[in-house]
Amino acid sequence: MATRQERIAEFDTGVAPETGAPMELLCEDHVGTYTLPFLGIFKDAHWRNAKTMEPLDAAVIGWRAPKIFTRGG
Repeated sequence: MATRQERIAEFDTGVAPETGAPMELLCEDHVGTYTLPFLGIFKDAHWRNAKTMEPLDAAVIGWRAPKIFTRGG
């Protein structure tokens, strides 16, 4: 299992990304770190669910461009 620091190292943690760019999000709570099962967008100074545009009720500590998966590889 990856350590907290190893997981954070896989994500950007600096200045928030460009508004409107869908991102994979790393969040943290009292149990540990986790990625959300959906993409998020940084808009109006808040992280939002990219599909519903609802504000997130999670502590976002990192983000990265979504990984593209292809069939067979």
